[in-house]
Amino acid sequence: QVQLVESGGGLVQAGGSLRLSCAASGGTFSTYTMGWFRQAPGKEREFVGYISWVGRSTFYVDSVKGRFTISRDNAKNTVYLQMNSLEREDTAVYYCAASRVRFTTDSDKYDYWGQGTQVTVSS
Repeated sequence: QVQLVESGGGLVQAGGSLRLSCAASGGTFSTYTMGWFRQAPGKEREFVGYISWVGRSTFYVDSVKGRFTISRDNAKNTVYLQMNSLEREDTAVYYCAASRVRFTTDSDKYDYWGQGTQVTVSS
């Protein structure tokens, strides 16, 4: 039903910035909570943050709070993850996901997933 396509990953030096984009199609975008997750090599997928149906609420894991910002443009069916002050520990494959639950950090409650985009932070 819903397809998610991510872009914007790449290689960046510590302290730098990247903006990830996730374009959605095949569903009513504004009815989904949009989450970002990441998975580092040898690690389980972890929650990064989410944005509510129309973007009025956001929530972030403590490790990225104050550095990452999630936004969404429902007219463009796109969600963004602005990543500032990147650290080596942020290196991971980043995934966007869509959930029919309004507020959730639980990956099991996200119904649709993007293919992932690699973010590598060097120092």
